[in-house]
Amino acid sequence: MASKVKKIITLVLTVIIIGVVCFFAKPFYIVDEGDQVVVIRFENIVSAHSEAGLYFKIPFIDQLETFPKRILSIDGDTKEIQTLDNLSIIADVTARWKITDPKAFYKTFIKLDSCYNKLSDIIDASCRTIITQNKLNEIVRSSNIINESETPVETEDSEIALQTEVNTTESIKIGRNELCRQMLELSQKAVTGYGIEIIDIVPRQIKYTDSMTDSVYQRMVSERKQIAQKFRSSGEGKKAEWLGKLENEKRRIESEAYTRAEKIKGDADAEAAKIYAEAYNKDPEFYTFWKSMESYKKTLKGYNATYSTKMDYFDYLYGVNGR
Repeated sequence: MASKVKKIITLVLTVIIIGVVCFFAKPFYIVDEGDQVVVIRFENIVSAHSEAGLYFKIPFIDQLETFPKRILSIDGDTKEIQTLDNLSIIADVTARWKITDPKAFYKTFIKLDSCYNKLSDIIDASCRTIITQNKLNEIVRSSNIINESETPVETEDSEIALQTEVNTTESIKIGRNELCRQMLELSQKAVTGYGIEIIDIVPRQIKYTDSMTDSVYQRMVSERKQIAQKFRSSGEGKKAEWLGKLENEKRRIESEAYTRAEKIKGDADAEAAKIYAEAYNKDPEFYTFWKSMESYKKTLKGYNATYSTKMDYFDYLYGVNGR
């Protein structure tokens, strides 16, 4: 009986000891959502798990390296780059990437920080290679929509409208989106076999260096002045056109008014001549007398003396009939 009790106690103690060892040794581990785990045994990769769940490992022998499975981002270093048209710019790019093969990733980098350093160098090199092979407008623009500007024109109802026309800005042939794709392709080739995938590379900021900023601002001011002068010239031309129309309209109205006035005066003179003729036919002698008096009133008041060898003009002043 005593031996049986002793065996039971020994078994219980063994179970307890095994339980305690298992508790502290942790032979089971959990892979969370968004993580992936590589199992290392004697510095060799035993297995890798990318699916969430409960897994077994050999206590004290197997070691775990956990890497994120989600999409990660990395910001490249700010760098000064010379473009194909000899312009110095400061480029700052950002990229998204993820770990697709945890085994290959561990063999290449072991730690996540080492990957960030290597990946930053690769992205920066790809960015520099592509930018130096292209002009600035190809890097900062994705379309030629900037080549379309609006200028004032006159509509049929004499209102000022805006008309779209193509300006002299150089057109792009590749564009920023295509250059970003080329950067991505070049970078992806450089990380082949690393167990990672670069999703995209996007320029976060592109600006001129301090040495070029002043000259660029001056050129922008000059371009704005040219556009302003274009609008002013258009306005002055429209003003001259309207003043010309106004002057022509004024002359037309004056001409019509003059023609109408002359016609009215002609009609009035004809009517007056008719009245005078009728009056003359009624009493020719009185008509002659009245016209002579009107003539004397206009002419004699301006002269102190009148000399003449023929006195017919003064018949009504000195003639017998005039008295």
